[in-house]
Amino acid sequence: METPGLVVHGEAEPFSTALRSLVNNRLYSDVRFVVGQEQQEVFAHRCLLACRCNFFQRLLGQEPGPGVPSPVVLSTVPAEAFLAVLEFLYTNSVKLQRHSVLEVLTAAVEYGLEELRELCLEFVVKMLDVELVCETLQVAVTFGLGPLQERCIAFIEAHSQVQLPIFILPTPHLILLLPDPFSDPQEVLGTRGFLELSAPALLPLLRSDNLCVDEAELVLAARSWARVGAAVLERPVAEVAAPVVRELRLALLAPAELSALEEQNRREPLIPVEQIVEAWKCHALRRGDAAREAPCRRRRGTVPREHHRFLDLPFK
Repeated sequence: METPGLVVHGEAEPFSTALRSLVNNRLYSDVRFVVGQEQQEVFAHRCLLACRCNFFQRLLGQEPGPGVPSPVVLSTVPAEAFLAVLEFLYTNSVKLQRHSVLEVLTAAVEYGLEELRELCLEFVVKMLDVELVCETLQVAVTFGLGPLQERCIAFIEAHSQVQLPIFILPTPHLILLLPDPFSDPQEVLGTRGFLELSAPALLPLLRSDNLCVDEAELVLAARSWARVGAAVLERPVAEVAAPVVRELRLALLAPAELSALEEQNRREPLIPVEQIVEAWKCHALRRGDAAREAPCRRRRGTVPREHHRFLDLPFK
């Protein structure tokens, strides 16, 4: 009876180094990609990609010939992220960078690379900060990465203070809320990532009771977000804001603040008039549930106001 063979292993590092040297190496390559908006050429080896990734197996399944486009164009993935994917496919390891990890994560999800996806998720969670978190939240919402979305929301809840002081002007019933020039620009609601969130990504934030931010500040942040979206999409501010503004808890605002918001809303529509009316009902009837459409639940960062003592009373 033949003795079973024994699998022995050589050193992994020289093997990995040798394969890494083939990443984007024209030598022996038999497939050429043009990737990203910069249209960078990237060289690879068909058999290696096909055996490591089903996406590339399907993409490169045909033999090169007149019917197969050459080069293969992948315009949606940045070159740096694509090279990181290749490095992982060739060596089963990858050097991740903070500035490009979300693009690598996106490519890993789109290409069905589960192990690379998990490595990216682990890296992102460790690197999460106020500048990265909203971009990460957007990726999590886009691709249905539930645990990552929850982690991002929890981080934002703890880092959402922007400290916008209230300046009362002589004009009757007019209050302008202006940013504090000495506030920390790193806070989440002031980042570019926040302003570029999609409506589905912003909604769970506005629904949160744990945001460390006052409602007046949140109204300002929502208006800034809608203005950016309106400029990009070339649509009215109110139309862009429509999917999310219902989550603003206007009844938490004091009467003077609500009057100022109403005045500003006339100049630049943001919030449906009926939503403001519902908030006034809560003030007039001094009951938190005077209107079903005007949520009165205080957030963790809500600044106490005199009328808040009425909000917890049941409506009769």
